[in-house]
Amino acid sequence: MILLELFLGFLRVGCFSFGGGYAAVALIREVVLSHGWMTEEMLSYVIAVSESTPGPIMVNLATYIGSSQAGVPGAIVATFAVVLPAFLIILALMAVLRRFTENPWVKALLLGLKACVTGLILATALEMLASNCLKGGTPDLTAVLLTLALGGIYFGFKPVFKKKLSPIALIAIAAALGMAVYGV
Repeated sequence: MILLELFLGFLRVGCFSFGGGYAAVALIREVVLSHGWMTEEMLSYVIAVSESTPGPIMVNLATYIGSSQAGVPGAIVATFAVVLPAFLIILALMAVLRRFTENPWVKALLLGLKACVTGLILATALEMLASNCLKGGTPDLTAVLLTLALGGIYFGFKPVFKKKLSPIALIAIAAALGMAVYGV
């Protein structure tokens, strides 16, 4: 039964996740919490780990959540379900889209989807920020200061060094600060 629930839940995520993994996090959160597979706090940790491991975040999340619920078969089913719609849609679109890329209706549709994806990513970021910086409705001063420090490092790096900070370097800095602040 759990394999069917994993398949249907992640198939739904795969069907409605326009814009990639970060846009899908909101849908994954909804599916996971509605089935009671994880708590909000545990899901936040899994999202953080999925962001920092190689591979697409949506696939990493599906694999981890499937594995936590039904072992290796759950990981396989959840991963297959989350990528199946995109695979089928891309096959169909590639056959048709070449003829319509200059059509103003298609351009307008793609611009609308782009705005939607941006909004989903922003909403997910704000939810994660709130869940990280608020513990039980009370501001966690340590988490707020750490978040502000990392934001300052990220946004201050380019003006000082004239190049963007590598995501890998930011992850390493965040890990070091986390160990320094929260202890090893």
